[in-house]
Amino acid sequence: MLYWFFVRTLGSIARRRFNPTVEGLENIPRKGGAIIAANHLAVIDDALLPMTCPRMIHFMGKAEYFEGKGIKGRFKKWWFTSVGVFPVDRSGGSKSLGALNHAKEILEDGHLFGIHVEGTRSPDGRLYRGHTGAARLAFETGCPIIPTAIIGSRDLQKPGQVIPNKGKSKVIYGAPIPVERKDPQDVTHEELRELTDRVVRAIAQMSGQEYVDEYAQTVKARMKAEQEAQSAAVIPQSV
Repeated sequence: MLYWFFVRTLGSIARRRFNPTVEGLENIPRKGGAIIAANHLAVIDDALLPMTCPRMIHFMGKAEYFEGKGIKGRFKKWWFTSVGVFPVDRSGGSKSLGALNHAKEILEDGHLFGIHVEGTRSPDGRLYRGHTGAARLAFETGCPIIPTAIIGSRDLQKPGQVIPNKGKSKVIYGAPIPVERKDPQDVTHEELRELTDRVVRAIAQMSGQEYVDEYAQTVKARMKAEQEAQSAAVIPQSV
């Protein structure tokens, strides 16, 4: 795996552009499984975390990244596999469950697993309601959750922007939240929601983001529908 090669070579170039500072490295355990649960503001977030963490972080990636055809498709699959990303089918059900089971294996093998609790990038820079996947993994493995705040990445890379601007960014690794291992059948929805909300509150306190008690995916879908409606309204009607 070429994870550290890319972190140390491409990372050195990215550091000069993103100028990341980091706090809370003492909160990352030197060994053993742990969940890095972060907010999500920009594409470059998935570079800032490996650049600032002293241990390798495994991530999920959209299944589409691994299914491309031809030379470009094979390259993307090789690239993401080399940097510790594994595919997740976001259509839900048993396909998504398979990815969570793989994440569980990673944690039980003593590695770090990174996840964005909002499930997608924030549509407007605010912090949105967290999904319960990280909490479920914590209960099923007994691994701690490390709330992690990424700051400034949206200023460097606006939505739709390919090449990030030069500027400053920051990553704060918060105090670990210990979680007692439980049988999956004994974990209630209330426990999952309570732990998830606790993680999101910790992120909000560190990042300073305004919190919105709504899923980011819901807001994005509504924004898209509104834009489509506005576009349809300005199209001249044919006679």
